[in-house]
Amino acid sequence: LFCKTSRAPPPLDPDEPRNTAYAVGQWGLGYIVLTSVDRDDLPDGGSSHFAETVREIKRQNSEILVECLVPDFRGNRESIATIANCGLDVFAHNIETVERLTPFVRDRRAGYRQTLKVLETAKEVNPELVTKSSIMLGLGETDEQVEQTMKDLRSAGVDCVTLGQYMQPTKRHLKVFEYVTPAKFQQWESRGAQLGFLYTASGPLVRSSYRAGEFFITSLLKDRKAKTN
Repeated sequence: LFCKTSRAPPPLDPDEPRNTAYAVGQWGLGYIVLTSVDRDDLPDGGSSHFAETVREIKRQNSEILVECLVPDFRGNRESIATIANCGLDVFAHNIETVERLTPFVRDRRAGYRQTLKVLETAKEVNPELVTKSSIMLGLGETDEQVEQTMKDLRSAGVDCVTLGQYMQPTKRHLKVFEYVTPAKFQQWESRGAQLGFLYTASGPLVRSSYRAGEFFITSLLKDRKAKTN
């Protein structure tokens, strides 16, 4: 469930932060989600390049809200802090599945506990950040395991969670174990509210970057800004 990339990725483009910021400005967007492939070949995992892109976007328009869906940076606290303190508004890192299924679903380098630690560290470094994660259902998880995953995310300080249906993109990928019912998704949305998440989006077509979630986060951040002014 990781983006397939070349085994020898090219060097970073020093103009990418500025070019990305220019493109975002031309699109006239109010909310942008930035993501990247893993760059474990780089000493900082690409965190400084990622952070500079955020700063360039904010320099061009400080009103744009920026969400970063980041890799785990191998759990490196300094790299996580670089992102958490770069001026972004939402720090997102997806746990993807329950702990029992993690070794079968995710890349072997991505550990369940490390994902929780990444999210927890971002919140420790910058408590004002909105943190976010996502769970895919239909891979063979039990209700008890989903509930535990949601509790683990809350314990890590995660504010927003999305739950969606796993779909098999190609025959080479994991098969769908189960198509979760809309009623079950609704139960998880209600449970998320009970557990204290600021926002829970749960439905078959919900994905990590979900438009309704962006509207909610935009409203939340505007309210926070108004209270501090």
